[in-house]
Amino acid sequence: MTALSIIMARLRADRRGAALLEFAIVSPVMMILLMGLGDLLYQQYAQSILNGAVQKAARDSTLEGANTTTVDTRVSDMVKTIAKNATFSMTRKSYDTFTQVAPEPFTDSNGNGIRDAGECYSDTNGNNQWDADPGTSGQGGASDVTLYTVTVTYPHIFPVMGLLGWPSTQTISAKTLLKNQPYAVQSVATPATICT
Repeated sequence: MTALSIIMARLRADRRGAALLEFAIVSPVMMILLMGLGDLLYQQYAQSILNGAVQKAARDSTLEGANTTTVDTRVSDMVKTIAKNATFSMTRKSYDTFTQVAPEPFTDSNGNGIRDAGECYSDTNGNNQWDADPGTSGQGGASDVTLYTVTVTYPHIFPVMGLLGWPSTQTISAKTLLKNQPYAVQSVATPATICT
């Protein structure tokens, strides 16, 4: 037996350091999985904070004389406690009733599910054109229904998404639909049927 074959036989028989080598192979995969799981759990936590903030803000907004800017600031402050570098997009749309939070109804003559020119529609918002979303921007008035939407974009807490080629930011959104308090008489437009 040669000296080289004796050394090779000893190396094959020696198991010291095998656990270290296995750990070196498995640990990067485990770290990526743990960071991905951590990021997913953080997203769920941020979503629950946003949902709660939006629900509270929507209830506060339905009161007469509510300052929607102050309400929006409270939402962003609450979410910023967990997502420091977050950016926000907040919209309000008002409708006369809950049933109007949908595309304006139309007669689908050809059955294709799309409103085509010449098909009659009910102009619920009175702007003389068919709208997929007939809402009016803003909080609305007494007894109006308001759709409040908040979208938050924040950076991932772990860099693993960027390493995988995915965006480095996460976007979450929350919506709520509430009726303003009847602090005055609601002005409701009578929808006209238009066939153009």
